[in-house]
Amino acid sequence: MRGLLCLLAAASPARAADVDVHGFAQVNYAARTTGRKPSPAAGDFLLGDERVQISLAGFAPSGAAGFLAKADFFHDAVDGRADMDLREAYLDLPGEYLEARLGRQIVTWGVGDLLFISDVFPKDWEAFFSGRPLEYLKSGSDALKLNFYYGALGVEAIAVPFFTPDRLPDAQRFFLHDPFAGVGQKSVSEPSKDLENTELALRAYRPLGAYDAALYVYRGFHRTPAAFPDSLASPAVVSLRYPRLNVYGVSAQGPAPGGVAVFEAGYYDSREDLAGTDSLIPNSQARYLLGYRRQLGKDLSGGLQYYGEYMLRHGRYRGTIPAGFPAADRLRQVLTLRLTRTFKYQTWRVSLFSYWSPTDEDFYLIPEVRHSLADGIWLALGANIFGGASRTTFFGQFDRNDNVYMSARYEF
Repeated sequence: MRGLLCLLAAASPARAADVDVHGFAQVNYAARTTGRKPSPAAGDFLLGDERVQISLAGFAPSGAAGFLAKADFFHDAVDGRADMDLREAYLDLPGEYLEARLGRQIVTWGVGDLLFISDVFPKDWEAFFSGRPLEYLKSGSDALKLNFYYGALGVEAIAVPFFTPDRLPDAQRFFLHDPFAGVGQKSVSEPSKDLENTELALRAYRPLGAYDAALYVYRGFHRTPAAFPDSLASPAVVSLRYPRLNVYGVSAQGPAPGGVAVFEAGYYDSREDLAGTDSLIPNSQARYLLGYRRQLGKDLSGGLQYYGEYMLRHGRYRGTIPAGFPAADRLRQVLTLRLTRTFKYQTWRVSLFSYWSPTDEDFYLIPEVRHSLADGIWLALGANIFGGASRTTFFGQFDRNDNVYMSARYEF
């Protein structure tokens, strides 16, 4: 209740500014289809979520400043708790050549479709794998963002003083691969809130002929922690922390015969293991993707992507892997397919998004049917289907987590 009062208080300048109030009420449920549970306390439901989102947005009459505040008030029926999630809350300071945004904001970079190279900002993988609407894959960052414009050139600079990790699936709800599952004592250490740990990111973009091109630079941390046991032979304590990381990327997208082509590449510079001799820290990598999207018919669209992760100094990495640990390939490859078909004046939408890795020999399928009952009211039914030859690969580890989900939303 206190969070709701604080959010509504932000609208108090309504007489001095044009304030838009909107939001939605939503329910999400996801149930296992395998009949298996990761722990005795787990039930058949991965997700039981009821929430109301309130969004306030406005500008001062002079146009000198604007704001947005967006908060979710939710009840988690699986855990039996109620809480608030502040999705975004920022101030905008516009200008002719320079704009500033300060506060909690969701940042999306790159051109990939559910494949991320230059987009190094936090994500909620638990929400994604349990069938919540796609917007919940991205999490907010508390940041200062500056946008500079000069002719066709745009530059976006971001400083993030407070680190936010990816939200990974919870072992109480999901089957996961954990090489240290038998270790009872684990601790997680996030980067300290010091100035030297401020994440810095820069994007420069402009048209090049018919294509939109961009360059990216990031200095910060891996969003997934690395595990450091006190002993590889018989660990009693495992410490989890986030190694330092630099990312340098480039992207382009534009017309191709019959559709749109996309390209993105990045170099992941593992700052704490430049030699590649510590198997506990991710080695430096070169990542890339190629994509093509087009209309296949009047109400049918499709897209293909090819993605690769090439590990540098792979020989040194293999030479330091502890006995019994699975080794990652030098090159991991992933293919994606998206198909979307609409019916009855676009009130029905049938879609499929699929991942398949020929190197990991695993896959992930997301079929969904969505129906708009009226303006602002929709219902979606879908599934998350995982599989793989091994339970140590990225998608293969989720093989026992297949689920069906239902989402319904009323927007106001």
